[in-house]
Amino acid sequence: MKNIYLIGFMGTGKTTTGKLLAEKMGVSFVDLDIEIEKEAGLRIPEIFEKHGEPYFRSLEKKMTRRMSERANLIVATGGGTIKDAENRTVLRASGTVIALMADADTVLERTLTKGARPVLDAADEGNRKKAIEDLIAERKAFYEDADFTIDTANRTPLQVVDEILAKIKRY
Repeated sequence: MKNIYLIGFMGTGKTTTGKLLAEKMGVSFVDLDIEIEKEAGLRIPEIFEKHGEPYFRSLEKKMTRRMSERANLIVATGGGTIKDAENRTVLRASGTVIALMADADTVLERTLTKGARPVLDAADEGNRKKAIEDLIAERKAFYEDADFTIDTANRTPLQVVDEILAKIKRY
């Protein structure tokens, strides 16, 4: 089996859904951000603070390539992984790309805690919902280019997993 990559904005449920999907399919789950943190020996906010976003994106690109060389994985990507053209090419060539989406209000509810999401925190100039809407709009075309898209708002992670499994069977 090729890999299944879960893309989407932060707070759309990539990690939670990915873990459940991997369990149901009997394959391994990888959270790209956690792998980057392990390799860097720093949490993502610390990487951004000490080295900046370009350095983080270089680590992300390296880890994306590394995961693409494996098979039978469910991979939760970072929210911005698909902004990079090379990452998009690598994901598409090595697996099925599934976009998890949610409206700005749902994402806002799921990302209220500041300090853990450096890109959103930096864009939040007192209006977090507007920052979310702007970032989603910036990435929308990339998310829409996925093999298929699933709305996670008002759904349990198990419902999302069941829909993914149904779509994979038809795909």
